[in-house]
Amino acid sequence: MQTKGFFLNTVAAMGVLAASALTPAVCFGEGTLSPDHAQARSLLAELISIDSTHSHGSSGVARAIADRLAQAGYSAADLEVVEPEPGKGSLLVHIHGKTQAPARLVIGHIDVVEALPEDWSVPPFKLTEQDGYFYGRGTEDMKGGVTAAVANLIRLKAQGWLPSRDLYFAFTSDEEAGGTLNGVEWLLNNRLALAKVEYVVNLDSGGLSSRDGVPFIMKLQTSEKVYATWELEVTNRGGHSSLPTADNAIYQLSHALTKLEGFHFPTHLTDTTRNLLKGSAATQSPELKADILAVAEHDDEAAATRLSKIPVFNALLRTTCVATRLQAGHSESALPQRATATVQCRVMPGESIEGIRDAIVKVVDDPVVVVRALGPATASPETKVNAKLLAGLSSLTQSMWPSVPVVLSMGVGASDSVYPANLGIPSYGVSGMAVDIDDLRMHGRDERVRVSAFYRDVDFTYELLKLLGQP
Repeated sequence: MQTKGFFLNTVAAMGVLAASALTPAVCFGEGTLSPDHAQARSLLAELISIDSTHSHGSSGVARAIADRLAQAGYSAADLEVVEPEPGKGSLLVHIHGKTQAPARLVIGHIDVVEALPEDWSVPPFKLTEQDGYFYGRGTEDMKGGVTAAVANLIRLKAQGWLPSRDLYFAFTSDEEAGGTLNGVEWLLNNRLALAKVEYVVNLDSGGLSSRDGVPFIMKLQTSEKVYATWELEVTNRGGHSSLPTADNAIYQLSHALTKLEGFHFPTHLTDTTRNLLKGSAATQSPELKADILAVAEHDDEAAATRLSKIPVFNALLRTTCVATRLQAGHSESALPQRATATVQCRVMPGESIEGIRDAIVKVVDDPVVVVRALGPATASPETKVNAKLLAGLSSLTQSMWPSVPVVLSMGVGASDSVYPANLGIPSYGVSGMAVDIDDLRMHGRDERVRVSAFYRDVDFTYELLKLLGQP
């Protein structure tokens, strides 16, 4: 999830409805699996076993999925494994529809972040089922979601299902940090049919949140923050440590970072974040609910200040910048000639990246501190809600989790939705994989998902794909 990692698309740690009001988690035993669930489990085990970290590449996973779909009866002409760089493979699947209605595209990445076996309690590249969980790198981010989509493509093929419109599925490379060839970006730029789709559904954003296995909110992601990284640097002549000077690079940089620590960007709500706040208010304590509604309905700054003490609300309400790395000096007996800090900002949609830099420079207010960008920042336009998609998702959600509200959401990190969004293609994030907000392990040690959540996502995705194929 490309540094968005464990932020869970805006609503993590935001509370929960009373458990008695919600549908309880369904228990699944391996010996009682339906044929469709058994097939999904087999596929998940295969994909987890393929190391698709940056150093190994994603081509092995792309080919494994293509082989499964070919065995299910998909034509070779409709299964294209592209590998623009060695190891950086993606799979594009084309399902032909019955009409000329605009096509739709479903995306999900097949690369994963690194995992050190010595740090895990189970092998990271082997599916382990224990204590009601599936363990393995990618179970949550996001081979579990990809598996649900592929397993249902196989199921729908066996049923002879034909959508009313063409559907494309892209299972792609290098979404995670450190990648060199993003598969979604490459496909959009090199497969002209994809640039003409009506909209994109990203299985790696938005989606279902739960606590202790009980879902409490479904999010349709329509926007996300932009990440922009800056380097703050101070340089001077240095010298011998026995002769301290007033212009110590470490101290000067420290003063700058202290100023930045105390600075907060102004509250900035979008249509999406207002909807999210209003829609989630009922899941909160009375005190939080009052503040949430005061901000969402009246832009109450006092309430915003109180909410901002909670990290997830602070991230929803404004652009944030935070120091993430420090490096300084070259010898214990020398005054530092250089001190640098990495500051990463998560920028609200619609705000100027250059304006954020100007704000940092103004806050630091020290000409010896040089502020430079570490790579380009890609803007992420906000997608207008598709009323029919929202209505369909709401109906589907109510059929599976009757008391769970559906809200629009903003990802506080970043995802592959940025690429279609910047081409003017609406992009929506949604997933039926319920992730416990108090047990976020994506990118971390012993990554896992509940067994019941995985199988429910398989069921959800089956209905979602049929929904996307409708007129």
